[in-house]
Amino acid sequence: MIQKKVPMRQCIGCQEMKPKKELLRVLKTPEDEYTIDSTGKKNGRGAYICHSYECLDKAIKTKGLERSFKNSIPKEVYDKLREELKAIEQ
Repeated sequence: MIQKKVPMRQCIGCQEMKPKKELLRVLKTPEDEYTIDSTGKKNGRGAYICHSYECLDKAIKTKGLERSFKNSIPKEVYDKLREELKAIEQ
C-alpha cells in the first residue's frame, strides 16, 4: 500500500515540526484581520502554534507571530488565542 504524505508545519513557539492537524492556525486575511482558522483551509497567510500555553508564551516573548506576518500584532489577537486554547482544553 502507498502511504499518504502527512503535511508538517513548524510551531512558532517551540519551533518543532508537527503534523498540521495537531496545530492551531492563526490566519491573517487580506483585509488585515487576524482570526483562528480551525479548518486550516481559509484564504490568507497562516502561522501555526501548538495547543499549549507554553508555546503561546514563547511566541509572544520571541515575537513569533509578528515575524510570521511581518506586521505588529494587536494585543486582542493574543487574548483571543488564550481564550481559544482555554476552550480546547475543556
